[in-house]
Amino acid sequence: MPKSKGRLVWNHSTHLQGLIPVLEKLINYTGISTVTPGVISRSKSHYPYLKLRISVPVRGGYKIIARQGKTVQEVFIVTKLSRQELETVINKVLS
Repeated sequence: MPKSKGRLVWNHSTHLQGLIPVLEKLINYTGISTVTPGVISRSKSHYPYLKLRISVPVRGGYKIIARQGKTVQEVFIVTKLSRQELETVINKVLS
């Protein structure tokens, strides 16, 4: 598991409920260097629990979509991990 801790960027004053503790666990994994929560928006569908889904690759990592209730938040992760490795880490952190 961890060798060097990644960095959590705080550039918004509001975050999805329960998201920050999950992101703080994510930055402890080797290969994840920066996690940046992004834009918050509303959705029509309802998710009763926090769900993270890898959306698209971005330069140096991936864009993640975090959902809970009717709220959606983008999260950008700078990582050396492959998509499959990142999915495994996300599942470990959420369980």
